[in-house]
Amino acid sequence: MCAVGAAALSAMAPAARAGTEAHFTPGAPGIGDPYFPLEGNGGFDTRHYDLSFSYDPAGDRLEGLAVITAKATQNLSRFDLDLQQLDVSSVTVGPQRAEFARDGQELQITPKQPIPDGRTFTVAIHYGGVPQTIVGSPVVFGSPYGFLHTDDGAFMGDEPNAASTWFPVSDHPADKATYTFRVTVPKGLGVVANGTLMYDVDAGDKSLWVWDEPLPMASYLATADIGHWLVKQGRTPGGIPEYVAVDPVLPDVTVDGVTKSALDFFYDSTAEAGDLWSQTFGPYPFDVIGAIADNATYDGRPLGFSLETQTKPVYSAVRNAGTIAHELAHQWFGDSVSVATWDNIWLNEGFATFAEYLWGEHTGAGSAHDAFLADYSRPATSAFWNQAIADPQRDTMFASAVYRRGGMTLQALREKIDDDDTFFRILKTWTSTHEYGNGTTAEFTALAERISGLDLGAFFQTWLYTPSKPTTW
Repeated sequence: MCAVGAAALSAMAPAARAGTEAHFTPGAPGIGDPYFPLEGNGGFDTRHYDLSFSYDPAGDRLEGLAVITAKATQNLSRFDLDLQQLDVSSVTVGPQRAEFARDGQELQITPKQPIPDGRTFTVAIHYGGVPQTIVGSPVVFGSPYGFLHTDDGAFMGDEPNAASTWFPVSDHPADKATYTFRVTVPKGLGVVANGTLMYDVDAGDKSLWVWDEPLPMASYLATADIGHWLVKQGRTPGGIPEYVAVDPVLPDVTVDGVTKSALDFFYDSTAEAGDLWSQTFGPYPFDVIGAIADNATYDGRPLGFSLETQTKPVYSAVRNAGTIAHELAHQWFGDSVSVATWDNIWLNEGFATFAEYLWGEHTGAGSAHDAFLADYSRPATSAFWNQAIADPQRDTMFASAVYRRGGMTLQALREKIDDDDTFFRILKTWTSTHEYGNGTTAEFTALAERISGLDLGAFFQTWLYTPSKPTTW
């Protein structure tokens, strides 16, 4: 399904020799990511998640049924899924009940009949409980993340390892799948999720909302936000279907003396940035573009993040247009083309930061070169330069250097190539050849050398791998 899938990163069981009995073994508990070795799962490749759950903010309890379609990539005697805290009441594989056990975040499933390599199968998990927000982790700047309980519903921001706080999942971007969300909430509340709204219907004092994302998606990009919403739909001037939902309590926004409602501000900024990036990075890769802007807090304090959830980034408050442009650039760099492993995170954040440079050019705030110089002006003694961004380490993978030095790397590459047609052909080729798949730093640097015709080994060594301020390149 994807260019670098869970199958490619898992230990594979040897195929049975002709005339001998097949040998079945457990799938690995994780794909072996260098930062999150237990995220994702070995022995199968997920194809589709059909997630049905009910949630009532009055009690914070979620009751769910996850039906997952997958294809075995080895002869499986047992396999794992990732699930944090929530309780499991039953599991079936195909039509038969399966045994299951818990080991930390691992849900270990033993089917009644082993699953041969290459077979497509379904697993259904009944589960429930009060989803727990991840708090106190050094990852994501220490901000609470995952399933976040709000005054009127819920807000999901799962990067890098928190989709499993609200559904059982192979929780790694190398194992992409398509998604359907079937969410039941108290009547009067709405649900906004990835992809396209198929329908919503009231039944008694409940409402059912069904959303479908038909294009491959990394699990950390999944969201299904619950609350009261103002909604605006239409098409961008460039023709992309657009769906924007904002919390009614968000304040008006004044920019350059012009005041707009939060709904109009997010809608207009999303349309403008989405169309710009479609011209800059290649055609928009998904079926709909939009935004979900909530008034989200944790323990009475505002949340400090936005996230590039696929098709509709989530914003925990009103953010500026530059942030909207950043999150929408991720639809190409991070969502369509996802990291193969998390040590490649600069391919997401550096590229989106470079897009901020371009946004400044677009709006007249200043050239990308000027933005580069502003970031580069940090003194050589600053701790900012003490990080090699091609492998930033787990607990500092979202440090400012990964963003800002990553953006500088691309602007420096642009100026070294000294031909915008060639430089932007590299970016468009990257997004087209890895569309709906995954990529690595080595693959990007090789592509840049091939298209530019330059030997860029010393350049990338200086910018990506050397923990000091570049002086020559």
